[in-house]
Amino acid sequence: MPLKLSLKPGEKFVVNGAVIQNGDRRGVLLLQNKASVLREKDIMQPDEVTSPARRIYFPVMMMYLDPSDISQPYEEFVMRMTEFMSVIKNPVILKECIACSKDVMAGQYYKALSRCRTIMAYEEECFEHVNQGLSADGEADRESA
Repeated sequence: MPLKLSLKPGEKFVVNGAVIQNGDRRGVLLLQNKASVLREKDIMQPDEVTSPARRIYFPVMMMYLDPSDISQPYEEFVMRMTEFMSVIKNPVILKECIACSKDVMAGQYYKALSRCRTIMAYEEECFEHVNQGLSADGEADRESA
């Protein structure tokens, strides 16, 4: 079954490592065979690797885009996933981390990327709670001054 990509004007995507950009109109592409495809919104640039979960996503993305040489990104993934799992207590997210690791070991990088997005969403939610707590503490400090 072909993969159908509906593209916005100017939207970029990657197919087997080649960056392609849609023209000035909406477009539809049908990929008839298996290929490594990532849309612009799912592509992470090195300067966007700014959190522990993003440090997991990035090497998985690199393995997906270039499965011919995964040794360095795989080592990075293992190190970052181990660090992340050592501090996470949420059993649902730990299960997701284990499933992600199994997907990577099986070469199912696209599935692993989907799991990484779940992990990143959890991390962002945690950061929001921390930031809200800091904001509340700051307001309380100002009120008592």
